[in-house]
Amino acid sequence: MLKDRRVACIGAGNMTEAIVAGLLHAGHLPPARIMASDIRTGRLDDIRTAYGIAVTGTNQEAAAWADVILLAVEPQVLDEVLREIAPVVGGAKLVVSVAAGYPIARVRRLLPGAGRIVRTMPNTPSAIREGITAMAWVEGLNDDDVRTARALFEPIGKVVEVSERALDAVTGLSGSGPAYVYVMIEALADGGVKMGLPRETAQLLAAQTVAGAARMVIESREHPGALKDRVASPGGTTIAGLHELERGRLRATLMSAVEAAAARSTELGLAT
Repeated sequence: MLKDRRVACIGAGNMTEAIVAGLLHAGHLPPARIMASDIRTGRLDDIRTAYGIAVTGTNQEAAAWADVILLAVEPQVLDEVLREIAPVVGGAKLVVSVAAGYPIARVRRLLPGAGRIVRTMPNTPSAIREGITAMAWVEGLNDDDVRTARALFEPIGKVVEVSERALDAVTGLSGSGPAYVYVMIEALADGGVKMGLPRETAQLLAAQTVAGAARMVIESREHPGALKDRVASPGGTTIAGLHELERGRLRATLMSAVEAAAARSTELGLAT
């Protein structure tokens, strides 16, 4: 899918670096078939030195060179970027966006020559190849283009396919979700410190507990509630702790966090 393609990353930020590193690690592309553009020359120097890819300070140059264009800039500046590259983007190019809340319809308006567009929502654990990316695309996109788009993200984690209208919910859950989990890890570690554990030990215990529990859900494919019930023995320590979580409305609060983040993603899309 990718070996005969040239991929241009418009924007050389953290997500671009994660994708480039994943593609090279998986052997999906050689460095000569990847280019990154950015206005920050220092950032371009760093990514060229680290990965041996081509770089340019001109978005239009990168877009003209590529078969696949990855839009990896902040949604607030994407209008300007799309207008800049529009003259060199025709129907033969596959355009893949990672801009949160930025609808496909707006990409199509600002890139009138583009007909093959994919919108995605990856998350930050992609940097260690443990991410998850949700994908949606324009109607009529062919199977080869879908496989090509998936091949960009599969080296950095799992990929799921959703309708575009579901992407705001994805943003609220997996896009913003790592931040919720970091807060939970920090709080668990604080609890350990309160009970006398050294900070470093408490943080490791908390982080590995979350990582292990997540892996159990993924690999066992059991409902989280069933796994929870296995830990909570009658009259034991775990059920006492779970009671306190229910007092604090942990589940309702997490649901509200996803809802609030999804709503904000929708607002950003309407504002673009």
